[in-house]
Amino acid sequence: MITEETLVEELKHKESQAKAFEVLVNTYKERLYWHIRRIVLDHDDADDVLQNTFIKVYRNIDGFKGDSKLYSWMYRIATNESLTFLKQKSKKAGISDGELKTAMVEKLESDVYFEGDEIQLKLQKALATLPDKQKLVFNMKYYQDMKYEDISVALETSVGALKSSYHLAVKKIETYLKSN
Repeated sequence: MITEETLVEELKHKESQAKAFEVLVNTYKERLYWHIRRIVLDHDDADDVLQNTFIKVYRNIDGFKGDSKLYSWMYRIATNESLTFLKQKSKKAGISDGELKTAMVEKLESDVYFEGDEIQLKLQKALATLPDKQKLVFNMKYYQDMKYEDISVALETSVGALKSSYHLAVKKIETYLKSN
């Protein structure tokens, strides 16, 4: 297996870039897809955002300084792409972010790619009630079991603020699940 440092170096050199990019996509596409999918909920939308994420990574790899792990940097790009996508989607539909979240969860019930049961659907409904940052922190910690330090890099927030956001998200989810 290639090290992250070697991969980054190969991505920055024209003669090795294509092969290195293929390795990058194959290594990270599934983790990034599920990160994006938990934000945008829809499979087709997640595929579109994932493609945009990899395009941005490819175009901006020279700007990656190595101050963080490569996947943390890519998660930040994927997160920003996902949130931008949702803002554009709500703007195009002429509805608020909250209305969009509600519509997305309702659509999830009929999504052939959604493999969850009733409990997971309830969890998605609870997550839709959270502010974006709390939802992101919860998803990254709960589903992806990321360390707070890595989430901190990806979301450009302090570890203390992340712990607080996660705690608040858990409390809100518990409250929602008890009342519904």
